[in-house]
Amino acid sequence: MGKKKKKAFEPNAFIIVFGIMIFCAILTWIIPAGTFDRIVDEATGKEIVVAGSFHSVESSPVGPWKLFNCFFDGFVNAADIMFFILFATSYVHVLSKSNALNAFIGRMLRLVGSKDHLIIPVFFMLFAIGGTTFGMFEETYALIPVFIVIAKTLGYDRMVGGALVYLGVATGFAAAIINPFTIGVAAGVAGVPLVDTKVTIFRTIAFLLFSVLICGYLMRYAARVRKDPTKSYLYGVHDDLAGMMTREECMETEFTTRHKISMIGFVILLVILVWGIISKGWWFTDISSLFFVFMIITGFINKMSVNDLADALVESTKNSVYAMLLVGFSRGISMVMTEGNIIDSVVNGLASVVQALPASLTGVGMLVVQNLINFFIPSGSGQAVVMMPIMAPLADITGVSRQMACVAYQFGDGFSNMIFPTAVALECGIMGISLKNWYKLVLPLFGLVFILECILLVAGIMIGI
Repeated sequence: MGKKKKKAFEPNAFIIVFGIMIFCAILTWIIPAGTFDRIVDEATGKEIVVAGSFHSVESSPVGPWKLFNCFFDGFVNAADIMFFILFATSYVHVLSKSNALNAFIGRMLRLVGSKDHLIIPVFFMLFAIGGTTFGMFEETYALIPVFIVIAKTLGYDRMVGGALVYLGVATGFAAAIINPFTIGVAAGVAGVPLVDTKVTIFRTIAFLLFSVLICGYLMRYAARVRKDPTKSYLYGVHDDLAGMMTREECMETEFTTRHKISMIGFVILLVILVWGIISKGWWFTDISSLFFVFMIITGFINKMSVNDLADALVESTKNSVYAMLLVGFSRGISMVMTEGNIIDSVVNGLASVVQALPASLTGVGMLVVQNLINFFIPSGSGQAVVMMPIMAPLADITGVSRQMACVAYQFGDGFSNMIFPTAVALECGIMGISLKNWYKLVLPLFGLVFILECILLVAGIMIGI
């Protein structure tokens, strides 16, 4: 008999993320530590980098013991996000367990009939429009578990449901037309108007092109999975959702008064969530509290006892552990780079590379740099206040307009969030899928998106935007 073929080694997501942590720790021994001076910008109230102020600071390389300290500190630093995942998942778990979500899906399916595949482009564009206008992003986290249930009910996999929400809002956020949290901050720091006829038309065209490309790509994958479930990148992965019904069972489920009140509560939750984030500056502490309160309210609406609610919390926690651990692991990467004082050094070095490029390649060079910097600075507004004081004068020197420098920033900041663990770990955690399987879906897509980014940037510079 022949020898049994060994199964190829496939690293767990935690191994991948911890490996990146080790790599970043090694970089702190290689890259000289340094920092920029910063001042508070009166218009935005944010600290911005002073161009040309980079200077060396005392080296603080991350050794083995400090590496594990950063690993622990990452979990502490990400505690608010981790507990947000716990409470958001608990709320959706109660909503599903009460059958309110299943009954709502059944009602929706009875209305759309055989055209249920149109749910993907319709909701994709709704999320994209929210991202491109008022900067919707964190508000959609709660919708990921809901759309996973919808996608599974329709015969897709959980990746379709999660990607529908995440890729939709990420497309709008990255190809923003008037997003105040990214291009609003970037334009303010660069000293250019947010709304300018030529650049607004350019951004609108870019938004439409990216939306068609990414939504079409997702619909193609979804159709393939629905036709043949073995084509799913999650095929063979254990994937049970508590209380989830089949498509036929959902369509037969009566949408009762209690179910309607529960789903009205869900809409109210979303309204309060958007209001709190935009008007009150809520972050994960307030958002988590909101979900916990609505979990209790939804339970009582559906006559669940206190013990039932406690049991539901425990049940949902089992499904949340993977997501919470993944976020904690990923936050350790940022802690290592901050501890080693190498983030500003990387920014300064990459900016110098762009300055050395021929004028025709400056826009693409800025795009590449912004993509790389997004690994070190995942925050969109945070990246704007660090990079635009450097990139705006650099654009003047190379003959590229400051508006196009802002476009290169928004493309590089937004679309690379699809692939960098420092950005996508939270979304993968909420979706309950591994980074490895997520990359199977998005890496080819990111390649297509990057090509379109380059084409648009070169075209914009050539026509003098």
